[in-house]
Amino acid sequence: MKRAEKIKEFLRMSKEGLVHLLKEKKEKLRELRFDLSSGKVKNVREIRGIKRDIARIATLVKAKSI
Repeated sequence: MKRAEKIKEFLRMSKEGLVHLLKEKKEKLRELRFDLSSGKVKNVREIRGIKRDIARIATLVKAKSI
């Protein structure tokens, strides 16, 4: 999914939905880090993408709080 499509999808979500998605992404990142340390990860770029998604979602959650 392209960046603009992801942002539009995130903007349509409620604050509660974004918070839930943020928790899921953080859990996925944690799992990928454990898999990376054990050598199971083949696509290391996925970690970068998830980190960026977390930053985007956190920014939107903060903006919706104001």
